[in-house]
Amino acid sequence: MVKHIVLYTLKEGVEKDQAVEIVKNQLEPLVGKIPGLLHMEIRRAYNGMDYALYSEFESAQALADYTKHPLHLAAKEHFWNFLDKRVAADYEW
Repeated sequence: MVKHIVLYTLKEGVEKDQAVEIVKNQLEPLVGKIPGLLHMEIRRAYNGMDYALYSEFESAQALADYTKHPLHLAAKEHFWNFLDKRVAADYEW
């Protein structure tokens, strides 16, 4: 299993609570629709970051496939323009 953790900051002027809800509503429902995506949660963060994404995948290949899956790419179209900075870490569990 691979755990994928991403911390984001949003662009200046973006209403943070609303933006995080949009991201959450777009990405969390992909569980069960994209092969290998086992779990996804998006929550508001604090201490310098605006939100955190935590997800679990069956394998590193499943994570790689997710990044280019058409459903994931379509979901990102709804919020990609909100994002400023991103820091990610993946590890095997």
